[in-house]
This record gives sequence, structure tokens and C-alpha cells, in this order.
Amino acid sequence: MSSIIHNVSFDCADPYTLASFWAKVLDRSLHPDDRPGDDEVGLPAPDGTAPQVFFQRVPEGKSGKNRLHICLQPEDRTRDEEVDRLFGLGATLVADHRRPDGTGWAVLADPEGNEFCVERSAAERAG
Repeated sequence: MSSIIHNVSFDCADPYTLASFWAKVLDRSLHPDDRPGDDEVGLPAPDGTAPQVFFQRVPEGKSGKNRLHICLQPEDRTRDEEVDRLFGLGATLVADHRRPDGTGWAVLADPEGNEFCVERSAAERAG
């Protein structure tokens, strides 16, 4: 027997604000009961099967590199177009591993400093 991933959880200072950022990144909606100032905020999976993304208030700040991170792969745009879109939402560049031949990835950080990667789209990989 195996397990499933129910939640991907973020410890953070402001769950509602960080969840709002990630809702735009993932094209998800905040849980309808969640409000600014809540200690816990969720982004339910739209199809009910993918993991929920969950944000919980913690008193301590982020102090080092993430030990686990999310890798994003755009579905309807290129990697570089997605990186630009995420910059517009408030992400920042941590490390750029994109290569002149089009391979590689970019490491970004969300508004609270959590690192995540943006890889090439499936169409870019196939090309």
C-alpha cells in the first residue's frame, strides 16, 4: 500500500497574501472561507485529486535554503514567458541556470523567499 500527497504546505508570515500569490501562479482559487488575517489558508485542487496547497502562519522567519521545493512547468507558454509573468506577480530571481541552447531552468523566490524552479514547457522539451 502507498500514500498520496494530500497537502503541499508552506510555513509563512502572512498566509493570505502568500496564498494569493500562489493562486495566481497556479491559476487556482483561494478557499471561499479564507480571509486576510487567517492563520491558515488553502488552495483546493480544482479537480479534487491533485494536492491542495496549504499556507500556515508560523512565528519564525525563513532562515535558509528550502529543503524541498516546487518545480513548475508552464503549459501554455515558454519557460521564459512564464518567468517574466512570475516576475510581474512579485517573484524574484535567485539563480539563472538557463543555457544559450535553450535548456536549463530558473530558480525564483516567492514574496516570502521560498525558492521554486521554472523548467521548460513540454513543447519546448519536444522541440
